[in-house]
Amino acid sequence: MKPVTLITGASAGIGLELARIFATHGHELVLVARRADRLDALAHDIAASGRTAPTVLSIDLARRDAVAIIAAALAARGLEAEIVVNNAGFGLVGEAASLDRDEQLAMIDLNVRALTELSLAFVDNVVRRRGGILNVASVAAFMPGPGLAVYYASKSFVLSFTRTLHQELAPRGVRVTALCPGPVSTEFQARAGLRQDRAQSVLLSLSAERVARAGYDGFMRGKRVIVPGFGNRMTILLTRIVPDTVLLPLLYRGTRFAARES
Repeated sequence: MKPVTLITGASAGIGLELARIFATHGHELVLVARRADRLDALAHDIAASGRTAPTVLSIDLARRDAVAIIAAALAARGLEAEIVVNNAGFGLVGEAASLDRDEQLAMIDLNVRALTELSLAFVDNVVRRRGGILNVASVAAFMPGPGLAVYYASKSFVLSFTRTLHQELAPRGVRVTALCPGPVSTEFQARAGLRQDRAQSVLLSLSAERVARAGYDGFMRGKRVIVPGFGNRMTILLTRIVPDTVLLPLLYRGTRFAARES
């Protein structure tokens, strides 16, 4: 069985940049996302650079059988996951009581359930290969999220789950890392209902490439949690010392300011 790095949400943004960086360092890739045309274009670019052409799997991770399909596809090709990168996810801006309930549950399915299943489904392979798991969380994981309640809560789960796996799997030679970026100019904003011209902060925003580079470097060093950017690390520190009576209204106003007008 040939070892591969499995990357979800690889069709755009941070996932795409992570794929490029892993490929540059000689990892053979399996790219997973819904949009086959985007994955094919990325695979072509990577192959054109002289690297091994990635395997492309066009799968909607919201499907309950998605992980079983991925596992079967890998086995049929003689591949096994050495590294799992869980990047796929989305957010929705608005009050939780007003947003579509099914969409919010679908967010939990992708951000939490699929990530958890993918993290656990290939543990035996990852342990055998002494590989690792890189889960993309967010600075949102460290604070409450009025106006993006379910998204923030889902990322809090990702951070807690990843930190725990790091402790449990470290004795078995496995790296487990949570990458927690702040604002990044990607398609996430449009999907969530945020205006890019308002959602980004000069002090906090980083490029997807820079975030992916920090994620790869920290993961390879075996770091537990990576927060790219000094401003984002300071933001997390401030949320720990500012009382909720002050913090929650500030966060809510910031989210409402960044929300795209309907």
